[in-house]
Amino acid sequence: MNIDFQKSGGLVPAIVQDELTSKVLMLGYMNEEALAKTQESGKVTFFSRTKNRLWTKGEESGNFLNLVSITPDCDNDTLLIKVRPVGPVCHTGTDTCWGETNEADFAFLNFLQKFIQVRFKEMPEGSYTTSLFKKGINRMAQKVGEEAVETVIEATNGTEEGFLYEASDLMYHLIVLLTSKGYSLDDLGRELKKRHK
Repeated sequence: MNIDFQKSGGLVPAIVQDELTSKVLMLGYMNEEALAKTQESGKVTFFSRTKNRLWTKGEESGNFLNLVSITPDCDNDTLLIKVRPVGPVCHTGTDTCWGETNEADFAFLNFLQKFIQVRFKEMPEGSYTTSLFKKGINRMAQKVGEEAVETVIEATNGTEEGFLYEASDLMYHLIVLLTSKGYSLDDLGRELKKRHK
């Protein structure tokens, strides 16, 4: 990673985003030393312009930003840092520095999809997902059908809790089937978007 620290006097903006929810949590600044410490420790560290020193987010509060990835922008002078936050991010006690609630459970589907795609690529032994892939398309399609029927039964004659449980099973098995066919939730989104005119 070749970051242009000199362009802005030794500091680059670092946009911090929650990996799971995709919410932007805060903006900080990094110099070369802060970037190196972040990569080494796995805890996001900034250069504090007010304290004039390195500052690891959470060093006093315990609300660390656990590093997932760092990606430079097209000009190599801004960083996108994906994290898993521990507790609220803002010093005021809110989830983000804009006072937003850091919730987007729907975004977990994207995380789950990536997890399933890694399972498809690596095929680790002892994984239920791996066992589905190894049994082939017919079994995966059958599981989607079984879960769809169970979802319908719970919707019409079951409990609300049972309905959500079975609908979640259906979604999981559908993502497995999509992955095995070389598709993703993004492909479904594109198809639905075409229909939404």
